[in-house]
Amino acid sequence: MTEVTLVTDAAPRAATRTPARRGRAGGAWVRRTMVAPTVLATLVLGAYPLVFIVLTALSESSLGRPLQSWVGTANLTDALTDGDVTASLARNVVYAVVVSVASAVLGVVTALALRSATSRGSLSRTLLLLPLITPPVIVGVLWKLIFNPSGGLLNTLLSLLGYHGAPVAVLSSPGWALVGIGVADVWEWTPLIALLVFAALLGQDREVAEAAALDGAHGFRFFRSITLPAIAGTIAAAFLIRLVLAFKVFDLVFVLTSGGPGTSTSMPAYLIYQAALQQFDLGRSSAITLLLAVVVTVVTLPVILIARRLHRD
Repeated sequence: MTEVTLVTDAAPRAATRTPARRGRAGGAWVRRTMVAPTVLATLVLGAYPLVFIVLTALSESSLGRPLQSWVGTANLTDALTDGDVTASLARNVVYAVVVSVASAVLGVVTALALRSATSRGSLSRTLLLLPLITPPVIVGVLWKLIFNPSGGLLNTLLSLLGYHGAPVAVLSSPGWALVGIGVADVWEWTPLIALLVFAALLGQDREVAEAAALDGAHGFRFFRSITLPAIAGTIAAAFLIRLVLAFKVFDLVFVLTSGGPGTSTSMPAYLIYQAALQQFDLGRSSAITLLLAVVVTVVTLPVILIARRLHRD
């Protein structure tokens, strides 16, 4: 009797366990099905172009006839020994860091000003969107008109301030052309950081802020001890986005200076354009692309680690 009882008790348990297993298997199948389009899109849009660029960099390739013959690392060696390429990479690193820091500082200041604004806050936030929604080519044309030595806004303002010397030709000066591009770049992308930081400020705990104010924390002390720790993760993430955008600068260089005077404003993205679409040398353009990818990875990796740590904290 005891053995029969044990058998009859075990049968329902096995019966209930089988549907549970089927349910888990069905749930796993549904999850895989839902994730499959994302994985496929990542492979098609990310992995395939990367593999193609690597293969092109290791082969003799033209715009109409890619992957003609295997040349190994010859294209990479030629790019690394080309003074224009290495100079543009170094120039791009300095440029990206400087404009990203400037955009971050101005963006945080703008976000704090927006939080303090009351009656005109909505209008200010709307105006901040204008540089972001303006096509980069139009931004370049706008700043080219501003820097125009013949009647441009910059020289007009200088004349109103009492300067009557030779017109200031920003974009024609090897020492100032890159500064002019940086000013236009900062103007275009600072609102992005400002809006991201402003959103983080809106999510700040009001009770903590009010308690700190009652304890006598005001002004810069309040910002350093209360506000900055609360938005540090957002600032780091916004800085990372801005840094990547700065490494990709092409439109402003193309419109404002075309890499000149000489090669003083030539950036890797512009050299890639020249190699691929003017010289029809896909091998060289792919080699420069890989070198730029390595530089971007090395520069942005510490920022990524800092951003992750700040978000965890």
